[in-house]
Amino acid sequence: MSAALDQSLQGDLSAMQKAGTLKTFRHITGPMDTQVTMAEKSGPVLVLSSNNYLGLADHPEVVAAGKNALDEYGAGTASVRFICGTFSIHEEIERALARLSHTEAALTYVSCWAANTGLIPAIAGDQDALVSDELNHASLIDGCRGSKAKRLVYKHADMADLEIKLEQVKGARRIFIVTDGVFSMEGDLAPLPDIVALARKHKASVILDDSHGTGVMGKNGRGTAEHFGVEGQIGIITGTLGKALGGAAGGYVAGSGALVEYLSQVSRPQLFSNALPATIAASAGKAIEILEREPQRVGRLHEITRNLRDGLKKLGFKPLEGDSAIVPIIVGDTAFAIKMSQMLLQEGIFITGFGYPVVPEGTARLRIQACATLTDEQIAFALRTFEKVGKQAGVI
Repeated sequence: MSAALDQSLQGDLSAMQKAGTLKTFRHITGPMDTQVTMAEKSGPVLVLSSNNYLGLADHPEVVAAGKNALDEYGAGTASVRFICGTFSIHEEIERALARLSHTEAALTYVSCWAANTGLIPAIAGDQDALVSDELNHASLIDGCRGSKAKRLVYKHADMADLEIKLEQVKGARRIFIVTDGVFSMEGDLAPLPDIVALARKHKASVILDDSHGTGVMGKNGRGTAEHFGVEGQIGIITGTLGKALGGAAGGYVAGSGALVEYLSQVSRPQLFSNALPATIAASAGKAIEILEREPQRVGRLHEITRNLRDGLKKLGFKPLEGDSAIVPIIVGDTAFAIKMSQMLLQEGIFITGFGYPVVPEGTARLRIQACATLTDEQIAFALRTFEKVGKQAGVI
């Protein structure tokens, strides 16, 4: 049976390779930064595909905080929190996340995937309803699928369609509007003021995954809610510690004290998964401290993103518009996107080509993700290289 399964799987892999859609995993031989060394390429490589938005993944204070926590707390709790207890560092990071999110409390998970799939089935049962944006992250989609609630999907950022769907679930015990803050493949933002207004009108709660907004959006980097001026009006916020907030791993749910207490009692990934490692909690806590004392990092990130998008337009590329730090360039075919990313790597730029099933067929793309510590020289190099490869590939 095992040999037959392996043969079948190898057949699928061979088909992907023949179609040019087989993903290649690159190997970085040092810490994540704007410039790295890689096993597949001699010489330095400029990274334009990391979620390291604030450049904190290798910040000396972030690294030192993790090392100190390892010495103080050891490798981990060796079990789940309700069995083996909670480290004080968990309470510290959760207070910091609640403060950052403008909520009463927060609860950490080992990833935002665990947070989303642990949150939604726990609070949305068979008497409830979930109304979800069609371009939501896979973790939100799987969280909704894991729930027994009635599930409806509205057209991307279409408030008229959202209201139609909300009318269809009128009378449900609990109604949830589920949305990303920043949509990771498009780089656009959820229209939060309109969503908040519709939630109020239809007595719904908003679940906002702000993984790509925290540390990025708003003057102070507090996220998409700050960007739109609706802080304190979003009932439930989820996010990650694995992007702008240190870049390691970990996720969280932020909301009311009652919500967090309820999740600690019934959320399956919380009850059956080990606690967040102390090293990650400490590193993320230090990242939040740096964000709060150095909001100029966020301003620099916004400036860099504008420069990259404007520079690409001048070269003849057509990046999608948006206010986030994500700049997608649609190239069409999955195999072509992967090939173009390989061409860029040969010229010293690491960027990933995304295609089906991550994005719909025919919309494969290169996704630039800006970093606050990119230098003007690195930006100029990136634009020169994109011009060269774009002409070779016939894109411009």
